[in-house]
Amino acid sequence: MVELLQAPEQEEKVGREPIEKVSIVVSHGSLEGIYPGLIMANGARMEGIEADLFFTFFGLDAIRKDRQAKIKVATVGNPGMHLPTLVGAIPGMSWLATKMMSRQMEKLDIPPVGEFIELIHDSGGGIYACQATVEMFGLTEDDFVPELDGILTVGEFYERSAGAQIIFT
Repeated sequence: MVELLQAPEQEEKVGREPIEKVSIVVSHGSLEGIYPGLIMANGARMEGIEADLFFTFFGLDAIRKDRQAKIKVATVGNPGMHLPTLVGAIPGMSWLATKMMSRQMEKLDIPPVGEFIELIHDSGGGIYACQATVEMFGLTEDDFVPELDGILTVGEFYERSAGAQIIFT
């Protein structure tokens, strides 16, 4: 069976059109909810693919000045943690899990959230906040990091995403 498997670079690409544009929606404010979108946007930019990040609901924490450095791993209600809810709720568990994950990411040379946002923005990736969520949370443009390219309505996001693969993380 092993000899039947091919490495991804050996697969035939007949009939497939290359992806030229992605729009990634980040709606979770935990470390494990934000990083997939950042990694995918960065990977897209490295491949020459146009990439926009659209932050909504608690995903806005990734681009808020007052919260960006305080993002933690969710230990309660997170099935990926493989912890009983009561264990995840013990004071300090979220801090400990965040510290452990941060150390692992450092070893792999994965930048912190703020640095990642800056890297994506500087490579030409778009950083956008959801207008409805911004209004719901009573925020203004001043509440966000300087890399923010704008606050968009959902309609503007769809217009900007025309022709893109839309990815929800």
